Amino acid sequence: MLSRTRTRTSAVAAAAALALTAGLAVTGAHASGSKSSPGPTWTAAWAASPQRPSTGFKPNWSEDGFSGQTLRQVVRVTRGGDRARIRLSHAYGTSPLHIAGATVARTKKGAAVEEGSVRRLTFGGRRSVSIPAHGQLSSDEARLNLKPFESVTVTLHLARTTGPATFHAQSFSTSYRADGDHVEDSGAGAFDESTESWYFLSGVDVTSSGDRARRKDGVVLFGDSTTDGFASSTDLNRRWSDALAERLAKAGTPRPVLNAGIGGNLVLNDSAWYGERGTARFGRDALDLPGVGTVVVLEGLNDIGFSESDTPTYKPAPKVSAAELIAGHRTLIRAAHAKGVKAVGATLLPLGGSDHYGERAAKVSDEFNEWVRDSGEYDGYVDFDRALADPADGERIAPEFDSGDHLHPNDAGYRAMARAVDLETL
Repeated sequence: MLSRTRTRTSAVAAAAALALTAGLAVTGAHASGSKSSPGPTWTAAWAASPQRPSTGFKPNWSEDGFSGQTLRQVVRVTRGGDRARIRLSHAYGTSPLHIAGATVARTKKGAAVEEGSVRRLTFGGRRSVSIPAHGQLSSDEARLNLKPFESVTVTLHLARTTGPATFHAQSFSTSYRADGDHVEDSGAGAFDESTESWYFLSGVDVTSSGDRARRKDGVVLFGDSTTDGFASSTDLNRRWSDALAERLAKAGTPRPVLNAGIGGNLVLNDSAWYGERGTARFGRDALDLPGVGTVVVLEGLNDIGFSESDTPTYKPAPKVSAAELIAGHRTLIRAAHAKGVKAVGATLLPLGGSDHYGERAAKVSDEFNEWVRDSGEYDGYVDFDRALADPADGERIAPEFDSGDHLHPNDAGYRAMARAVDLETL
């Protein structure tokens, strides 16, 4: 269940957090709206957190980048509208990124899109654009009627050599590549290569005609591989973010749910594979998304578990105490409150039997979970520890929810996570 407690944030702490958050924002070109008029009210309907180019658990194209190719990516929106725009991130680029052309369309199957739905995207009225190194860019609006939970295909023509590509490593969704310019193709024939990562695409926003209300009902789920959807079924949208959005809609209280998870991410330390630390990326990946009103934070197992693991992807791993992890979460709470965003904490899932388990990690996990439940510092909490625990052994994930590694849920486990949330408190 989700508690409803909240403590007051001091003016000094709020100001400090606001300064921190402002410093985290990614700067660069932005080609939507006008300073002289309010323009449309955008709401994030889908999001992915950018990562620096790197190798990963599965082959990806990030380190090589693209040259003279067309990239086609499929995502599912959790809010509908009659107009859409995309957000592109070049956060980890070192030279300008040239977008020769881009389209958005409703997805048909695989790399194919619905005929007649392809819309050319422009950027400040231009069909091609360059994004500066470390920059981000929003497209102009495209008239495309989208329903909640509809899949959208974004296609980018990358005619010039991009260099290593800012990407999101683990998409659990298939992306496609073709040689040459195929941005307006409705068929899938030219797209003969595929991968399970997203590249440059960091968001899809929607709006509706005449909608000028500044809604802040978006829910961001912020965390590591469990939030990212590790071990969920590819191309079936069965992460816990998907399950929560579906549950909200079924309950008659539809809200956009945005996934800001990065597999392997840590609260306190950066990683070449697993993204910038949570306290560094929180503003960009969660608080700055349009229309966000609530953020649910589930993160810390990697901070306390990597030092127990023989996995060589994050070494040397520091031994993090419960007090250090709690201090990191307090930084996130202050930053959220400074932005007027509700901060909901989550207890860490059971880790018994996994490669993250050890006596020290188990003790720190228990201490941290008790703080989440009892301190009242988060505005509320979700108790995933108890919701997914094996009744016969509370240190382990219940067998029916275990993906097999004793660390990540399976599809049923992700649905159980969504059921554990008190929707009224969100």
